[in-house]
Amino acid sequence: MQKELFIDFHKDEVRIALLEDKMLVELHSERTSDNFHVGDIYVGRVKRVIPGLNAAFVDIGHEKDAFWHCLDLGANILTFNQYVKNCLAGNVKSPSLANVRIAEPITKDEKIKDVISAGQLALVQIAKEAISTKGPRLTGEITLAGRFLVLTPFSDKIMVSQKITSLEERTRLRKSLSKIKPQNMGLIIRTVAKDQTMEMLHADMRNLLNKWNEIVQNISGNYFPKRVISELDRTSALLRDFLNDSFDAIHVNDLVRYEEIRAYIQTIVPDKADIIKLYKGKTPFFEHFEIERQIKGSFGKNISLKGGVYIVIEHTEALHVIDVNSGHRLSSEKTQEVNVLEVNMRAAVEVARQLRLRDMGGIIIVDFIDMKSQAHRRELFNLTALWKK
Repeated sequence: MQKELFIDFHKDEVRIALLEDKMLVELHSERTSDNFHVGDIYVGRVKRVIPGLNAAFVDIGHEKDAFWHCLDLGANILTFNQYVKNCLAGNVKSPSLANVRIAEPITKDEKIKDVISAGQLALVQIAKEAISTKGPRLTGEITLAGRFLVLTPFSDKIMVSQKITSLEERTRLRKSLSKIKPQNMGLIIRTVAKDQTMEMLHADMRNLLNKWNEIVQNISGNYFPKRVISELDRTSALLRDFLNDSFDAIHVNDLVRYEEIRAYIQTIVPDKADIIKLYKGKTPFFEHFEIERQIKGSFGKNISLKGGVYIVIEHTEALHVIDVNSGHRLSSEKTQEVNVLEVNMRAAVEVARQLRLRDMGGIIIVDFIDMKSQAHRRELFNLTALWKK
């Protein structure tokens, strides 16, 4: 499978398109003027606690106060609260958490008014960017993401991605990392860590520990709210999370960003730096690679497929409904049952692409064309079972 990433830079926006075998499967956009990214960590000031919502509004410097629900406080919020107080009082001499006393984790039934109060300073992380009239959404479950590992302060758990299915590899990773993991620091081992050398994993952990050290150093001063560490922008985060040996090319249309991305990739995957390509043409970037045409044809209510087949996508507040239609896709040389199977199979592939492209979740109902053959139903079921992968 040919996998290519296209990064389209404009003055106020960057668009990122992922193509597999020339087919658009993911589309991301980010305003370059927005300084509040998912993953950024702040010392914010609690403005209001709303018992009726079991939530609080927090000032992190955004024009709209950020929203922090009780379910997003994090189990170790009491430990984080005390740690922030100690940092501000100058009582933390080292970023090591080995001697920190871990408070009893809060339960899901906890009331937010019993955990935080108006005026207090809290360490929070942006979980969801601001949308329209709503400010950013926050979490107190602080995580630091690297290429292979995710660091979770005030935890001792080591969790391995479920997509690493080999018991031998899971055991190797867990055993090796448990020997170097600092006390009171948990780890999530990401899928891309599979088969990586311990030297690469150790380097990633050192980088994450350096980030934690930076956070601890920045929890100081007299002026708050304050950003203590910034997550990578969307472009760099996607490269960090997605880039692997299967990528064939990354196309960029801006010279300065081309050099920045090339330098960044040389730090995380040095042998992949040459796949960065600079587009110098005069035709608009996405038009030249026919991505714009795919965008226009992929986000409407009706999605047309080859042979007259089409699907209809309806969104409601509670669920998404997808209807499969055969259109004129009928071959006189085949039985009706075979025709229906082919329509359903083709539609299933497109539905999988649409779920990924539109980032659709929640309740999704797909109305395929009825099939009488049990064997055909099983064939379609086996194909749709791959969606979750």
